[in-house]
Amino acid sequence: MAYNKITEEILGKIRLIVCNDAVITSHADLEKYSHDETEDLAYYPEVVAKPQTPEQVSALMKLCNEHMIPVTPRGAGTGLSGGALPIMGGLLIAMERFNKILSIDEQNLQATVEPGVITEEFMNQVAAKGLLYPIDPASKGSCFIGGNVSHGSGGPRVVKYGTIREYILNLEVVLPSGEIIWTGANTLKYSSGYNLTQLIIGSEGTLGIITKIVVKLIPLPTQNALMLASFATDEAACGAVSAIFRAGIIPSAVEFMERKGVEWVIKNDGIIFDLKDDIEAFLLIEVDGNNMDVVFTDCENINAVLEKFDCKDVLFADSSAQKAELWRMRTTMAVSVKSNSVYKEEDTVVPRAELPKLIKGIKSIGAKYGFESVCYGHAGDGNLHVNIIKANMSDEDWTYKLKDGIREIFELTVSLGGTLSGEHGIGLVQKEFMPIKYSEVHFELWRGIKKVFDKNGILNPGKIF
Repeated sequence: MAYNKITEEILGKIRLIVCNDAVITSHADLEKYSHDETEDLAYYPEVVAKPQTPEQVSALMKLCNEHMIPVTPRGAGTGLSGGALPIMGGLLIAMERFNKILSIDEQNLQATVEPGVITEEFMNQVAAKGLLYPIDPASKGSCFIGGNVSHGSGGPRVVKYGTIREYILNLEVVLPSGEIIWTGANTLKYSSGYNLTQLIIGSEGTLGIITKIVVKLIPLPTQNALMLASFATDEAACGAVSAIFRAGIIPSAVEFMERKGVEWVIKNDGIIFDLKDDIEAFLLIEVDGNNMDVVFTDCENINAVLEKFDCKDVLFADSSAQKAELWRMRTTMAVSVKSNSVYKEEDTVVPRAELPKLIKGIKSIGAKYGFESVCYGHAGDGNLHVNIIKANMSDEDWTYKLKDGIREIFELTVSLGGTLSGEHGIGLVQKEFMPIKYSEVHFELWRGIKKVFDKNGILNPGKIF
């Protein structure tokens, strides 16, 4: 695809659309928008525009579509797959000024928000009204809800409450042509033609730019308990996960953590924790509900399951402060790993009963290629984040040999019935591995869908496939 540069004439029109103070052109100020949280990649846009209304986004898209200018939409820049990187230059549309919670409808248990609302701020505001929005990725304190929708983000509580796809009722979207549409209806049921809402979710900004989101809410549970179970091996911890659910218990979270990750959290974040020598893995298990007796009964039943998998110890958090500290151990793990070593993060997901085979295979592949790994993630839904650590690997092997190891990890994941990404998306860095899972028929269907939405291919080009 041949794209054009932004001329002074086009830049002038961009300034007229969003006002001069919402346009960035200096190299120093563009640096912030040249990267996200994906490794150390950097691609500079030619211009950043920060619109504030759907009409402004529409005008920008019409202008770029007419002049064949590539457009990259961007949320908070917390992505881990390179989805917000402007690899073709062009215009980057930053959605940070779309930051309003427009309404919280307590009668219908839904809310309407703009895509630049920080996820945790939205969760807190609905919680104050006794409601729950359960999609809470680790970056919830900084990520935007629009980015969560675009990437199909999840978090710990997906295991009980379902994925983000179950909480998005309707979307206002600006198409690459500049047309503004609503994708569905503000209803719990939808059986009226193709479901465009579901198509936009997880499309990583390649089909349209989201400007409003209608979200389903549920009542906020009033009680919860948190337990930290320790195991001598990764496989024992992973094996216990499926058994908990087979016993008829549905926790609100089941998080897996390897010892090395916990060590780095203790070192970097000042968390005080007695890490025993014979422990290699942990499960952080939360149970919630509205009756504490029922919650405690579930915890007792979980404990009985854990004993069958040689669980060494179970710590029950006895205060809100201790619960917060245990959760902090898990949520800061990604930052701790990143601060300790050059790394690459992969986002594998398999049926939860296959987790022991997955983690055993990952360690075997690491030994074969000479890299270390720190694994953690949402074990309750089979989603394992694999942090590949450079450690003593040579620069040459890291650059050229590692990719073969990553390919083997994905081949293993697919052989176990899984897929390449559970919640981080494909973006830029995973697209070369897509043929491991998907056939040319899939690619033809995707290309056809992309062509219908974006006939000139200007919106977030070079992503997914």
